[in-house]
Amino acid sequence: MDKRMLLAIILSIAILITYQYFFVKPVPQPLPQEKAAHETIKEEAKATTISPKVVTPVQKAGISEKEIRVENDLYVAIFTSMGGTIKSIELKRYKDKNSNPIILKGDDALPPLAIGVDEQFQFSKVNFSVQGRDLKLGQGVKTGVLVFEYSSDGYSIRRTYTFKDDDYGIDLRDEVSGLSSYWITLGKDFGIYERDSSVHSGPVVLKDADRMEFVAKKLTEPKNFKEGIRWVAQEDKYFFSSIVPKAKIEDSKVWSKNGDALVAIKLSSGVNDYFIYAGPKEYDTLKKYGFGLEHIVDFGFFSILARPLFWILKLFYSISHNYGIAIIILTILVRIPFIPLINKGQKSMKKLQDIQPRMAEIREKYKNDPQKMQKELMDLYKKHKVNPMGGCLPMLLQIPVFFALYKVLLIAIELRGAPFMLWIKDLSAKDPYYILPVIMGATMVIQQKMTPSTMDPTQQKIMMIMPVVFTFMFLTFPSGLVLYWLVNNVLSIAQQWYMNRKLKAV
Repeated sequence: MDKRMLLAIILSIAILITYQYFFVKPVPQPLPQEKAAHETIKEEAKATTISPKVVTPVQKAGISEKEIRVENDLYVAIFTSMGGTIKSIELKRYKDKNSNPIILKGDDALPPLAIGVDEQFQFSKVNFSVQGRDLKLGQGVKTGVLVFEYSSDGYSIRRTYTFKDDDYGIDLRDEVSGLSSYWITLGKDFGIYERDSSVHSGPVVLKDADRMEFVAKKLTEPKNFKEGIRWVAQEDKYFFSSIVPKAKIEDSKVWSKNGDALVAIKLSSGVNDYFIYAGPKEYDTLKKYGFGLEHIVDFGFFSILARPLFWILKLFYSISHNYGIAIIILTILVRIPFIPLINKGQKSMKKLQDIQPRMAEIREKYKNDPQKMQKELMDLYKKHKVNPMGGCLPMLLQIPVFFALYKVLLIAIELRGAPFMLWIKDLSAKDPYYILPVIMGATMVIQQKMTPSTMDPTQQKIMMIMPVVFTFMFLTFPSGLVLYWLVNNVLSIAQQWYMNRKLKAV
């Protein structure tokens, strides 16, 4: 049992360190019986990247690039006549660690919302004429419209953007004629402000209810999806951009180009409407749109636990107006259901400790007869009413809750820039002075000293390394997560102290 417990703890650490890598959903691979159909789809997909008609847009003389500024209560967006696309969106309510504004930028080589008949996105390279001027919404101005137009050689494009005064969402209507079909893309890295190795950054496709993530180094060939596509996106930890088609699309594709992962959807010519979003991953805001955009917030493998924990965390924040206090209250609340089970486990560990000398005698006496040794040990357990796994079970049952809360505290944009007290100015960032991780490590040492153990001296020495390992691990973890672990340790110490006194009095 001691070896199993030690193994369980070591495995828990390994899972904690590599958790985000274990649960990145792979792109579904076709079954053997589907291989032929899959190959056919791949050939069709390759064909769709080539237009049956070579289209070379002509730049009209006398038209120079023009930039248009659109501002509302939430952002300042810069649009360009070059392709009728977006250059950048500055998010007014979000700052970086240096108090500079968060700006989601496009790329001149492949700008956001560029369109074309193939991967060259030809119409991003020409100037559109502009109907409209700089817009400032708010103070009685609820909506605004910006129109870009281009026509040449028998085809025409009219792009109409509609903005609202207090909304990150933008409505886009493309009216395309003269082409059989066309692609529209989010461009390179639009929606990605900073990459974080702890979470996914890059393209995401929502197919029905299945969220599929992609990274450039794993895209050895284009991935095409034709049915059930609800939206495509580019994301980082806290921000993203997305195209939500309001009608059925012909195709969608994720591919790698020059080391960058790109995503696009294909539509038939005519009138096509989209909902465009570029901004923060605010779960409640995204859910209100009704397009399934809230699935961009990835709560991980234990999402069934993470979502209610997230809701409760925000509820406590609405009462306390401090996410640090909300985390403390939530930690106490999560601990309560496990109190009886933990008490039972602690009693079991104490009994195991008491009968440890007798267990050692049995192991020595029957060391050459494993079956007899096992029988004698089981009889000893029954006689003293001891469950050899009783001490491990509470820890194992808490692991899903820990991982769920870990994911919430890791990805919730609500914690970004949220202060706690004194030197903790941002619960989503590491403790700048490493005070919380060091205190957390100290509580782990105290907890180990107080907890009954059946380990031999060698195993106990190995276990004393664990606080050091955890302390170094938590040095770079978000302060909110370290605060949760620290409070949980303090509660464990208090419960262990109470149980030790109670057992001593028996």
